[in-house]
Amino acid sequence: MELYHGSNIRIERPEIRIGKFTKDFGEGFYCTAMRRQAEKWARRYDTPVVNIYEYTPDAGLDILHFKEMTDEWLDFIVACRSGIPHSHDVVIGAMADDQVYNYVADFISGLLTREQFWVLAKFKYPTHQINLCTPAALQCLTFKSSEELIL
Repeated sequence: MELYHGSNIRIERPEIRIGKFTKDFGEGFYCTAMRRQAEKWARRYDTPVVNIYEYTPDAGLDILHFKEMTDEWLDFIVACRSGIPHSHDVVIGAMADDQVYNYVADFISGLLTREQFWVLAKFKYPTHQINLCTPAALQCLTFKSSEELIL
């Protein structure tokens, strides 16, 4: 399976970076199977670059896969965005994009009920993210190439 990572640089050797901001599925190296989405991520930078990898899953890893946006998906994102660590090697599922993240924040703060969140959280387009959370998970990636996008 081909995966993409939007950045401002060529990344031949992905690594897990601990950031100051919490993310949907915790710390790790985020990719997507959707090139368009990676291009959107890359366009946040002055020099947008899409890195392309071959992903070969390892059945021996602990992989959490959210096939749909469910209450479990929402609760997992709330926990991760609250800084609660998890033990999974790989987490796969829909992304809480900027608008949905605002709904997540409102849900966390109690401004929205769970039911209100689900009414508002319907995506206008599909999203996908795969977070490689451990060094063992990063071994599933093989760098293929990178492409600088034209602004």
